[in-house]
Amino acid sequence: MSTRSGDDTKTVDEVLADADSRMNKSVEVLNRDLTSLRTGRATPALLENLMVDYYGVSTPLNQIAAVSAPEASLLIVQPWDRQALKDIERSLQKSEMGFNPSNDGTVVRVPIPPLSQDRRKEMVRVLKKKIEDGKVAVRNVRRDALEQLRSMERSKLLSQDDNRRAQDRLQKTTDACIALIDQVSSGKEAEIMQV
Repeated sequence: MSTRSGDDTKTVDEVLADADSRMNKSVEVLNRDLTSLRTGRATPALLENLMVDYYGVSTPLNQIAAVSAPEASLLIVQPWDRQALKDIERSLQKSEMGFNPSNDGTVVRVPIPPLSQDRRKEMVRVLKKKIEDGKVAVRNVRRDALEQLRSMERSKLLSQDDNRRAQDRLQKTTDACIALIDQVSSGKEAEIMQV
């Protein structure tokens, strides 16, 4: 199955390994993206994507401060430079998360208000969109790999039977990634809806 003609042609195993790697990266990106999706609990990941205007430069919060969650409904942001306190507080107020931070001169306290039922439903809608985007990314990888396999078959680098076997392996990988995404989705949805 590892037919090769020239240095620029991939083998079937390389095409499938590349597709598997790219699908898994899509799942990882989705998981990372979902950590910033707000649930009822305080977690430092909520502020992971927050940008702060720090001395005129848009800087990720985690590069200028430490974020901790000492309680289930409170985040503490401790900047390494106290001059950044006001900038951090302003960025938190402007964020779409609905935070009302307070600054005590040393740290910024961010109380996490409980989610209303309507807000929970909205978060689930956002979750479903992100999940669908993740599935589309996995399917796009499958489509690219299928095109490569079909091209190999047209170029007579791959027999019809080998192509069919390779496509079956590719489909199993795709199904496994989609099942993993569905599992992540149901866990996150339960977390959002938990009162």
